Amino acid sequence: MKYIIAIDQSTSATKAVLFNEQCQLICRKNVPHKQYYPQPGWVEHDAEEIYRNTVEAIREVVNASRDDDATYTLAITNQRETVVVWNRFTGRPICHAVVWQCQRGAAICDDLRQRGYTEFIQERSGLLIDPYFAASGAKWILDNVDGARQAAERGELLMGTIDTWLIWKLTGGKVHATDYTNASRTLLFNIHTLDWDEELLSLFTIPRNMMAEPKPCDSLFGETTVEGIFANPVAIAGVLGDSHGALAGQMCFEPGMGKATYGTGSSVMVNIGEDAIKAPEGLVTSVGFAAQGKVFYAFEGNIHCTGATIKWMADNLKLIESPAVIEELALSVPDNGGVYLVPAFAGLGAPWWNPHAKAMICGMTLGTERGHVCRAALEAIAYQIKDLIDLMTHHAGITLKELRVDGGPTKNKLLMQFQADMLGACINRSDVEEASAMGAVVMNGLARGVWKTLDEVAALRTTDNRILPGMKAEERDRLYAGWTAAIHTVNK
Repeated sequence: MKYIIAIDQSTSATKAVLFNEQCQLICRKNVPHKQYYPQPGWVEHDAEEIYRNTVEAIREVVNASRDDDATYTLAITNQRETVVVWNRFTGRPICHAVVWQCQRGAAICDDLRQRGYTEFIQERSGLLIDPYFAASGAKWILDNVDGARQAAERGELLMGTIDTWLIWKLTGGKVHATDYTNASRTLLFNIHTLDWDEELLSLFTIPRNMMAEPKPCDSLFGETTVEGIFANPVAIAGVLGDSHGALAGQMCFEPGMGKATYGTGSSVMVNIGEDAIKAPEGLVTSVGFAAQGKVFYAFEGNIHCTGATIKWMADNLKLIESPAVIEELALSVPDNGGVYLVPAFAGLGAPWWNPHAKAMICGMTLGTERGHVCRAALEAIAYQIKDLIDLMTHHAGITLKELRVDGGPTKNKLLMQFQADMLGACINRSDVEEASAMGAVVMNGLARGVWKTLDEVAALRTTDNRILPGMKAEERDRLYAGWTAAIHTVNK
């Protein structure tokens, strides 16, 4: 049997997911790692612990497969933007990794914005100036760790996102490489030339000799025995960031196909094709994935409160016993009764952009029941996704072909039908349990010639749970106008 082990290295844990070459999940092992919060707003990981956990997770799935005659290859998908700086001679990080959630680079980003570099940096990198992305964390390390700047200038230090660190460690320091998707989340990568940008490196004062070789996602990245787990070296093939992995794992290979992950918030990414179009205000353009000699770009945006709104209703308002019962209550009324809930608990994001806005429930009368408020909360999730999708597709000049969705709230049939109705497009609810890992497996198989084309890969998606829109355009427009009016009330 031939197996692919997808390393899914996330913010909280390292998972090894074992697939066969029919993309069937065999087993998985999860090893959590410690979170470090040295001061308010700072978040760190121990990169060496993450590597040890990666080795342990791989060992566990190999043992669980119980197949002495099996052959294996590795693929990697990872938390993006988290940055590691290490000594190329000792192999040791010079400090903890700066995690994507960390705000220590805020002053660096503020300075660049004040100096007028916002448009320039977005044009080159596709991104907004923000400590969320890797560059400011890397600069902070060089500026603040004793001797780091001098060591970097002597050529002693390397840097990279987590994929780069794992590839370097797994290959015994022989390969210093990354893929285009992870590179495109650093603020240092030119998404048009597909290489590190000298002027961006200069702005963040990062020496070019620290940077990894950027490669397409469906590349061979080296070989490893994983600290002797394998008697003979196995290939590392297929690497991409986790959100990009979900896009590829959901088989969103055509322009106009998008994916939305419904969780506490929602991550939305739409394939916009082979042109790196500048994103609308507040959104970003990244390399969606690069395979088969082509590069597909994507618009990406995030919504703060989707599932979090339902949890708030249960935990804070005590309006529902648990998130599981909200659909039943929402179905106890025929419609929203004119009630709208604007979940601006952390301000309003795209396309409204008001960080000072506050949440609101409006349109209530003496006839309003608990079911109306529950329905308004579910509908608010769909409206926010529509706001983002409409912004993306209009700006890119494309039509949404299909939105492929995953996450716990997608089990809510009312929400999914309303989402399809609001978008006027098909919703395809995935049964893929590990979408990001599946994307890494796809790139692994393409790299090794298991599949020759993206169409051949798309045919592997054997089950579809399609939800088609059924609402008349007039009704959709009326409901959405009510949402827009509620937003404008909040957005004064």
